[in-house]
Amino acid sequence: MTTAEVFAPAKINLTLHVTGRRADGYHLLDSLVAFANVGDRLRLTSGADLSLSVTGLFARGVPEDGRNLVWRAAEGAGWRGQIDLEKNLPHGAGIGGGSSDAAALLTALQGQGVPVPADLLLSLGADVPVCMAARAARMQGIGEEIIPVSLPKLPALLVNPGVEVPTGAVFSALEERENTAMPADMPLFDGVEDCAEWLAAQRNDLEPAALTVAPLIERALGDLRSSRDALMARMSGSGATCFALYPSLKAAHFAAYEIGAEHPDWWCVATELG
Repeated sequence: MTTAEVFAPAKINLTLHVTGRRADGYHLLDSLVAFANVGDRLRLTSGADLSLSVTGLFARGVPEDGRNLVWRAAEGAGWRGQIDLEKNLPHGAGIGGGSSDAAALLTALQGQGVPVPADLLLSLGADVPVCMAARAARMQGIGEEIIPVSLPKLPALLVNPGVEVPTGAVFSALEERENTAMPADMPLFDGVEDCAEWLAAQRNDLEPAALTVAPLIERALGDLRSSRDALMARMSGSGATCFALYPSLKAAHFAAYEIGAEHPDWWCVATELG
């Protein structure tokens, strides 16, 4: 019996440009993605049957059957055993929790010599390929084009105001699907201030649509932008998690304390992105 323990980091869309829509309905994206040092944890124990148990702060409401991406990833790879998932990230939150969980499982299976079908990743979701890389990257197309990029360590505060945002509802509310991509050439950044200045000129095209679905996101963004030393703030993915960048991790922790004190029911985590 083989056991493996793996970490599934939160995925943050520093930018998310929606550049088109294919005839089959899939949206074309151009997104700069980074990963946090906070995330879910999985313990995999091989066995005769597939089973899944979920614990942790955000375990409530997470399915323990074929509706869960982790289950579907294991099934798609032909693996059987017990999956213990510690859910530390809010779900329906725009930070790739389920996709990162599935990617971490598949990465662990590959490390044990289990072949992963090439078409499995995108069938699980657009974020799964970039989550397999688990490092800063530019994600394009429908998620299949992954270009690694070099980013400085980015001190950040992640805030989720406690609302789940269905991705489908946000895309349905999207008014414009033919938007400009990011600049073709990514710059080399000297540090977090340099990177934040460049990011501020980019976009998350899903943000206006998400605000119509979950107006509380606007409050989270406002609190982040008005927090001390914040360099820039934006929503991640399809929401509702938002982030701000700071000149130091100490500044991010201070902002977490201030916003957390005002909103004790919000998820506020200071971290580093990279």
